[in-house]
Formats: sequence, structure tokens, C-alpha cells
Amino acid sequence: MESSVQSLGQSAPSRLLAGGLGTRRRIVNIVMTALIAGAFVLAMLPLFSLVFEVAKRGIPGLSADFFTTDARGAVGGAGGASHAIMGTLIITGVATVISVPIGIMAAIYLNEYGAGRLRRALTFFVDVMTGIPSIVAGLFAYALFEIFFGPGIRLGVMGSVALSLLVIPIVIRSAEEVLKIVPDHLREASYALGTPKWKTITKIVLPTAFAGLVTGVMIAIARIVGETAPLLVTTGVVDSMNTDPFNGRMQNLAVYAYNEYRSPGVMKQAAYDKAWAAALTLIAIVMILNVAARLVYRRYKTEIR
Repeated sequence: MESSVQSLGQSAPSRLLAGGLGTRRRIVNIVMTALIAGAFVLAMLPLFSLVFEVAKRGIPGLSADFFTTDARGAVGGAGGASHAIMGTLIITGVATVISVPIGIMAAIYLNEYGAGRLRRALTFFVDVMTGIPSIVAGLFAYALFEIFFGPGIRLGVMGSVALSLLVIPIVIRSAEEVLKIVPDHLREASYALGTPKWKTITKIVLPTAFAGLVTGVMIAIARIVGETAPLLVTTGVVDSMNTDPFNGRMQNLAVYAYNEYRSPGVMKQAAYDKAWAAALTLIAIVMILNVAARLVYRRYKTEIR
């Protein structure tokens, strides 16, 4: 009886202490949850404000003519941006064709073959390219084409080359990280069956990492689809449709919006509405690319164990 009373007397402070610690933990958990939620809301406010403002100002400029007609010979605020939309898609598409194979093959080399000083040097230069200003890429592309075609040259493909310099390091970095996720036991099982390394990469590694690779590529494309500075230097300005990136100037949405604001003409409000509509179209393209990347990842992702 005495021992039970003694144990009861000892357990009561312990229960009180445990209860106090539990209350303190719950309070700290509530406070930290509130702080994290507040930080999230604070971070999202500029994004929602930006999207709301662009939508509010851009929707009045959207119309059937905006998407179906160009600005050639247009007066009094007439004309659309079909030539800029088509130019954006073509320039970005050519940049993707140039940069994706280079980026993925470079990532394969760094992850599967590279070693020693060469690998460290390539990694260093990729890091440097990731941080270069976009205008530098535009100036490089202009200087490169000026050597062969003379000063004053403006071509759609020049803009694609400039954008590819911005896309390649992003694709390399994202693809390299995705390839690292593929477990080594898949490679070792393939090697044990006598499969050459190149076939192991093409038949095992790349299919396993396919969803992540596509996601990284789409995010990289979304990163450069709205670039303005390199395209101002390389593609020039034109008010008519041009679908040949190797022949003549080519308009794009970013430069189109810039020019509508810089030189609105007599009908200023109409020009401003079209500039905001072009910005809204760019945001829509970026959102579509991000949603498509998520859908592709969910559809083709491979469970790795």
C-alpha cells in the first residue's frame, strides 16, 4: 500500500510535466503553422496581383481579329497580333529543336560518362551559362550572324539561337538531376545481361527518366518564351506574317507588346490594350506549358524502387 502511494506521488509530477510539454508543443505547432501559411500567402500575393492586373487590362484587347489578323497596313488601332503569336511559336520551336538534343546529350555525358577535369570544367561552364544575362545571348547571336551576313542582319533563327543559349544550361541541369534519380541497380542488371552501355542508356535509363526529362524541357521552354531583350537585338520588328525563320525579320509577342507601348501612335488606348493582350497571351502560353508538363509527368512517370 505504501509503495503504491509512493509511485502515485511520483507519477503525478511526471504527468503534469508531460502535459505541460504537450501543451507547449501544440502552441509552437500552431504558431509555426500560422507563420508558414502567412509566408505562403505573402509570397502568392504578388503573383495573384500580377495575373489579375494583366487579365483586367488584357481582356479588353482580346478579340477574334487579335488572333487572326496581322498589323500590316492597319490604321486607327486596327490590326491584330497573329504574326506575333506565330513568330513566338516558331522562334521558340526552333530554339527547342536546337537546344533539347544538345542539353540532353550533354546531361547524359556528365552523368553517365564524364569524369575528371573535363567533367568539372563542363559543369563549371554550365553554371556560368545559367547566370548570363539574356541580352548577352542576343548580342552573341547577332555578332555570330553578322560575321557571315554582314551588319544589320535580322532573322527569326537568330532569335532562336539566342534563346537556345538560355535553354541549354537549364535543360542540362534538369536532365542531369533526373538521370541521377534512375537507380544504379537498373543499369547493373542491364550490364549483367551483356547489354552495351549505349543501349542501356537508350533502352533503360532514358525511358525510365522520360517523364522528368519532358517536364524539365517544358519548364525550360516556359522560361524563355517571354524573353524580350535578346529578340529585340536579333529578330527585329515587322508588322506582317512571316513563317520562315531563315528569311527576313520575325515578330514575337514580347517585342510586339514592347513596341505597342513604346510607339502607340494616335490611338493610344487601343495600342495599350493590345500590348496588355499580348502579355496576357504570353502568360496563357506559359501556364499551358506548365500544366502540360505536369500532365506528362503524371501520365508517364515510372515508379522507381
